[in-house]
Amino acid sequence: MAKLNLKMGLSAAVLALLAQAAMASVYYVAPNGNDSNAGSKDKPFASLKKANTKVVAGDTVWVRGGTYMHTDTTYVKNDNMFAGIHLTKSGASDNNRIHYLAYPGETPVFDFSKMPIANGSNNVRYTNGVLIQAQYLHLKGLEFKNVPMNGESNVGVYVSRSKHIFLELINSHHHGGSGFFVNEKGSGSGGGHLFLNCDSHDNYDPNGRQGDGQNADGFGVHYQSGGDTTKFIGCRAWWNSDDGWDFISQEFPVVIENSWAMGHGYSNYGTGKPKDGNGNGFKAGSSKTGVRHTIRNCVAWKNKASGFYANHSSGGNDWLNNTAYMNGSAFNMWASTWDAAGNRTDGVVLKGDKAHVMKNNIAYPNKTSYIGGEYAAGEYNTWNLNLTATNADFVSVDDPSMTVTGKPLEPLGGAFGPRKADGSLPDIDFLKLSPKSQFIDKGVNVKLPYEGKAPDLGAYEYKAYVEPVVPETPVDTVSTPADTVITPELPADTLATPDLPADSTTSIAKRMVRSNLNLRNGGRSFYINGRVVRNRKGPHLTFAK
Repeated sequence: MAKLNLKMGLSAAVLALLAQAAMASVYYVAPNGNDSNAGSKDKPFASLKKANTKVVAGDTVWVRGGTYMHTDTTYVKNDNMFAGIHLTKSGASDNNRIHYLAYPGETPVFDFSKMPIANGSNNVRYTNGVLIQAQYLHLKGLEFKNVPMNGESNVGVYVSRSKHIFLELINSHHHGGSGFFVNEKGSGSGGGHLFLNCDSHDNYDPNGRQGDGQNADGFGVHYQSGGDTTKFIGCRAWWNSDDGWDFISQEFPVVIENSWAMGHGYSNYGTGKPKDGNGNGFKAGSSKTGVRHTIRNCVAWKNKASGFYANHSSGGNDWLNNTAYMNGSAFNMWASTWDAAGNRTDGVVLKGDKAHVMKNNIAYPNKTSYIGGEYAAGEYNTWNLNLTATNADFVSVDDPSMTVTGKPLEPLGGAFGPRKADGSLPDIDFLKLSPKSQFIDKGVNVKLPYEGKAPDLGAYEYKAYVEPVVPETPVDTVSTPADTVITPELPADTLATPDLPADSTTSIAKRMVRSNLNLRNGGRSFYINGRVVRNRKGPHLTFAK
């Protein structure tokens, strides 16, 4: 009976989604379009601004390739700023979004270099490239670049007063401020955003009001105190003048997994060293209430300061299976507390449930700060196992980003070259464990997939049983242009880490329904985030009554 009810429920959901798709509209935007057009494929709009006025939940906007040069802005009163593109129309749910998608095989590039920016008159100081104030949007395959600055740090993609925004394969770069900035302070903010396979690089705010290079992060999430968790999966940040990720003043958990941060604290393709750029790869801290963020399976290298930095947090984070290579320091767990009057005390020792959880991490070299002694040292990390990394522990320690400066890294392949066909990170040998690495089977179970008698140390499990596969089309995939084929999108809620006990079949069944996981092979495997995970405990998954 439970199986029948599950099938009936899934069938009803499929029918409902098909009904939504039948009623949805499709619009087109192109560089040679006109906002007086109907928005059809033959007569496209010229701007996302126009498309925003037409769309409703379930609609799709196909954005044709080419360059869109922005020369005007819109004043947005509730956030007191200007924006080149202001998206305000909302979808209805995670399965009934509004989609703004790059046309298959094409790259739309939004260039803001000629956009007028605020000069402080009437107390308006900021101008951002894209301002999103909406719910349940999906943006995919778009490139945003060259937002200028005039004393203030301006952002490429700014998310404010929003909920469940899904950003996929967005490339934001060469701005006079951060590539992405999420501000969850205003009314209407709900969090729950997903950044999937996004890039943020070469952002630099020279001689800004707060210093030279002080505010150009790759990704920032700030000011949230409730709602849903924002997640980053498969993202890359490099050569941003401040930090790769920054969660200052964020009072709600954030998750980063399977992401890379390189070369922070530098500018101009790695040749400049702005005096006020902080230079951390993953900076997850400054919470006054002890919020716990999670950073797992991430890699940080060549960052001026720390690869992984707690940044004054009053509560510990979960640092699991990460790799730090050739940073100023590998891991820095600097902590602070605040009293009722807001006075800060630095260098405090976090204890009990406030302490950092640090497991299965590699520091190469073993250079850490505020770890060990009276400070929490974690367990099963290179520094507490007295394991000293050498080049022989890795298949390769060579990548263009290790030696090349003064020019873009993207054309050179390697870590910042083209992504795989499904949008995931490049499959490279850099910092993956060699067959005889001393870090194999030296970890402890943290509910992440592993092979062998114990988990390995670092971001990459040697010969993990989780295999990359071409994802099947989920039931809520948007309509495809008639003459093209696209890679299917991943629904925003397929975020589950495979951390269930092998016999937790009831939980698996519930998560299947919630996350649109696709069973195949008679139940012997299932999809999580476009990967197939095998059920090794039995030939079939079963559902409790």
